Amino acid sequence: MASPAAYAQVDAIAAQEAQVADNPEMAAIYAADQAARTGTAIDWDVVGREDEARRVRTREMLDAGELRTGADFVAAAFIFQHGGEPRDYLLAHVLGTHAVGLGDTDGRWIAAAALDRYLQATGAEQIYGTQYRTRPGEPVTMEPYDTALLPDAVRTGAQVPSLAQQDARREAIEAQVRAAMAGTSDGN
Repeated sequence: MASPAAYAQVDAIAAQEAQVADNPEMAAIYAADQAARTGTAIDWDVVGREDEARRVRTREMLDAGELRTGADFVAAAFIFQHGGEPRDYLLAHVLGTHAVGLGDTDGRWIAAAALDRYLQATGAEQIYGTQYRTRPGEPVTMEPYDTALLPDAVRTGAQVPSLAQQDARREAIEAQVRAAMAGTSDGN
């Protein structure tokens, strides 16, 4: 058990962090990242190149100590979650976890999602259930997925839906995919 002095030191650090403003450049990078993923006609080649530039700049700010608040680290986690390598996803997980440590509860979901993505990218099963895959002509899947490792209480504590909610979402995504495929096969 930590001593009262250790708790006082943690409280002092948290108070100091609360007085630090979010990095406006990081907020702008995050906004651009999210905007690139909205709409129906997304050119993923363009988004991929833009994602790389966002990761490079975010890494520069991270290394320079320019990210200081929970919101900064949540935003940076999303940038690395959209990387292409397992180490990007692992860094996203660590950044989301650090945001939670700074008191930003928005870091919970991205930490879980990045861990799931990391696990799948390295050939392991996801454990929270945040990653859905759609492939033409195949059912929507979350596999590989170890549904037994975590109880739903841990999932919901990480802002991840329960197993039943995940299954309902998977079915909804599958219905959307079927509808889209039917629309394209009708010549629409």
